[in-house]
Amino acid sequence: MGYADELFDLTDRVVMVTGGSRGLGREMAFAAAQCGADAIIASRKYESCVATAEEIAAATGRTAFPYQVHVGRWDELDGLVDAAYERFGKVDVLINNAGMSPLYESLGSVTEKLFDAVVNLNLKGPFRLSTLVGERMVADGGGSIINVSSSGSRRPRPEQLPYSAAKAGLNALTEGLALAFGPTVRVNTLMPGPFLTDISKAWDIPATTKGAQHFALKRLGNPPEIIGAALFLASDASSYTTGSIIRCDGGIP
Repeated sequence: MGYADELFDLTDRVVMVTGGSRGLGREMAFAAAQCGADAIIASRKYESCVATAEEIAAATGRTAFPYQVHVGRWDELDGLVDAAYERFGKVDVLINNAGMSPLYESLGSVTEKLFDAVVNLNLKGPFRLSTLVGERMVADGGGSIINVSSSGSRRPRPEQLPYSAAKAGLNALTEGLALAFGPTVRVNTLMPGPFLTDISKAWDIPATTKGAQHFALKRLGNPPEIIGAALFLASDASSYTTGSIIRCDGGIP
């Protein structure tokens, strides 16, 4: 191995990625496997989990385990964790990536059902999953938890306010969990800006692209550009980094 290979090595580690069947989650799961990890692909659609797991296994030779779960449903998360530990005996890295930001016509049109669904998936689920896995990581001697937040948590806009509020809560959760699970388990926030994933198909791309001219890099992100930051937080390269927010947003002012 070269120096960088050793620094970011994840050989024989187990990485759980929620929302891992598509978008940024898929990119991070693939990257972890390419660095030697086995991957747990957790998402609401089992067929998508299976398809991604099969692609990862074929491309990397690592084990990829698909699991259907709704992260926003508290009582489903025990089953995910139990299945992961039964299959692998451990989880070394948890990436809380699952999230959603439904569109709505106006703030006044936001229903309680929509608000609760957004908070459940983006905040309540990551809290529950982090506590379940984090306590086992402490007992096993270490691990890394990565909460995938959003630039909207720092720059909230009216059209995604419930989502931004939930992600701001996730930022706070990171700091508290870092204290709770330290010194052996690290907990960090990975904060992406707007990326051109399949979710971006619902955006007004011309308007979003125009807005990105205010970024330092003057463009939107491409999915593979999340990989470097994710691998840094997952691996021993970030051994003295915890309770931190790592921005990957093209330089949003």
